Amino acid sequence: MKHHVTTTINGDETEFLCDTEQTLLDCLRDELELTGTKEGCGSGDCGACSVLLDGRLVCSCLVLGVEVGGKKIDTIEGMATGDKLHPLQRKFLEHAALQCGICTPGVLVAAKSLLEKNPNPTETEVRYWLAGNLCRCTGYDKIIRAVMDAAAEMRGA
Repeated sequence: MKHHVTTTINGDETEFLCDTEQTLLDCLRDELELTGTKEGCGSGDCGACSVLLDGRLVCSCLVLGVEVGGKKIDTIEGMATGDKLHPLQRKFLEHAALQCGICTPGVLVAAKSLLEKNPNPTETEVRYWLAGNLCRCTGYDKIIRAVMDAAAEMRGA
């Protein structure tokens, strides 16, 4: 039996049908065709599927689609404004902080969440905040530099 869910995704009221056991990740990708959120592990260990759920950073592979009714979801698709990239997205490109791209959407969503809570993080704070996002390609240093650079730009430093 399919369940009707009404939620807000990236600022837009959205409705979809999902099975009881279907994850939010699967609903985003399969029902709503928001394929920016990636599945890396399916067990909440890698952070590739990170989204914001009512402002809280979560792994969408660990949340059921039926649980998000009435909630606000922010995904990677909502990060840019039209053709204008978010400063984090631009800095990731400038610093070559991505390679294969599987982890990138989750890292960007997590970094955005951090900078909304703390616009002036230390490098240690950035590393701690992003510790739940695993990357097999970049070695993290470029990611950390990109986040620090974006934070400075967003503060006007």
